[in-house]
Amino acid sequence: MSDQPMTAAPAARNGARRDMGPAIASAPQPANLADILERVLDKGIVIAGDIKVNLLDIELLTVKIRLIVVSVDKASEMGIDWWRSDPTLSSHARELAEENDDLRRRIEALEARDD
Repeated sequence: MSDQPMTAAPAARNGARRDMGPAIASAPQPANLADILERVLDKGIVIAGDIKVNLLDIELLTVKIRLIVVSVDKASEMGIDWWRSDPTLSSHARELAEENDDLRRRIEALEARDD
């Protein structure tokens, strides 16, 4: 080892700075669960699969699984809106189902009166 004191590296020509330190590349930060969920709901994800049970080359059971995970807005854009007409999920659909049942009872009563 030399007894000479360490000196700073000479400046580069034309006034450019020479960086003698190690290059530090910024690695992409891992996404948190909320970011991943937001991306999945925004873009959507489809999972599809079939399960078949055969016995001696005879198909006994077939189960088709189709799962789509998207936000309500994205599903509406895609034309998927079954929850709006499902009486168990929508109060408006429940009211329509009750009105439909009431009208059927009234029709049955009118038909019974005519007989």
